[in-house]
Amino acid sequence: MPTPGATFTGQLVKPPERGQARDDVARTDHFPIDDNPLFPWALEVTISNPYTYRASTLAAIGVLLAVTALFALLLAVVVAAVFARRFTTPLRRLTETTTALASGDLSRRVPDDVARTGATEIAELSRQFNAMAERLQESVEMIRRDRDRSRDFLADVSHELRTPISALRTFNELLQEGARDDPAARAEFLEASAQQLERLDWLAQNLLELSKLDSGLVLLDLRPDDLRAAVESAVEQAQPTARRRGIALTVRLPDRPVRIRHDPPRLGQVVTNLLGNALKFTPRGGSVSVELQATRDGAQIVVRDTGVGIDPDELPHIFDRFYRGAKVAEARGAGSGLGLAIVKSVVDMHGGRVAVVSRPGDGATFTVSVPRDPRAADLSRRGAPAGRAMPPGGEGQASPDDMRADSSDGTHPPRGRRRTRSEVHDVAISS
Repeated sequence: MPTPGATFTGQLVKPPERGQARDDVARTDHFPIDDNPLFPWALEVTISNPYTYRASTLAAIGVLLAVTALFALLLAVVVAAVFARRFTTPLRRLTETTTALASGDLSRRVPDDVARTGATEIAELSRQFNAMAERLQESVEMIRRDRDRSRDFLADVSHELRTPISALRTFNELLQEGARDDPAARAEFLEASAQQLERLDWLAQNLLELSKLDSGLVLLDLRPDDLRAAVESAVEQAQPTARRRGIALTVRLPDRPVRIRHDPPRLGQVVTNLLGNALKFTPRGGSVSVELQATRDGAQIVVRDTGVGIDPDELPHIFDRFYRGAKVAEARGAGSGLGLAIVKSVVDMHGGRVAVVSRPGDGATFTVSVPRDPRAADLSRRGAPAGRAMPPGGEGQASPDDMRADSSDGTHPPRGRRRTRSEVHDVAISS
């Protein structure tokens, strides 16, 4: 840099001819060495900048900028492709899954890696889509099961109706062919016809009862009452049948009232069906006992018998409608096979459960557990609002031991009065 006081001289020259170097900027600096006015000394420095050098420098800079821009463009394309793939791949898989579901493959789900590695919104969409597909599959499977159950139900009903109708037709033909002239034969056929009509009536009542239970039309008349009355009434109704069959029927009730909120006619129906089942499979000289116990959470009704028991492989079918076990040939009367299905539905509506322990040749023990207040028990278990009507459902519950096949007795269940909706409190079902 020049020192203060120094002079700067610059001159411009015209461009050189083609192919010649040119100094388009020349700078001359004078640096005084001696200030003697007689012999001044100074150092003159001239700096020049060739045009070709500057041109080459600018060209190099231009090339560098072009290469940098091209590299930046390629990098931007790669980054854009990566991000685009990150977004489009989950959407493509979601589309593929949607197409599969639409074509009927309800088991297809969006892969878990999409739900984990996708963008926040897409990952949440994938999780919600899988949850929706899961609920859809469960609903369709439930509809299919209901359809199959309805088809089997109609087939069983047709079979059950065919037997007494055929018997009635046969008795009628025999009476027309000549039995009407024989008083003894006529009385026998009339008695048999009455039994078949009673069976038809009992079957129709059970079918109507199950239909109402399934559709949710049965509303429980829950009221705080002593459970001993319902149990004792059911036992009294079964005593004549027990005496006629030579079976000892005993009941054990606690001294103090067992007050729980329940529907007395419905729980009486439960005890009646259990007693009918026990008396049917208990041979003459055997015994059936009923015991009511107060528990901390409610009450238990235990029905024991010394009957034929069942085989362990019949366990899964214990509450199936129209199911009859292998020991049905040893039972007194065929029954409708609907008694325990009604028991399970009514107990479910009370928020309780049914457990059965049985061994072949060693009888069976049915235990019905009901809560003190079905509404409070259901609220604490499900968090559902009280008073909401829900249809009964679910499969039969049982102990890990073997269980007992069902067949109802000919004794009609106790019937409750008609109730208005303002009087009832329906409860949700325990699963």
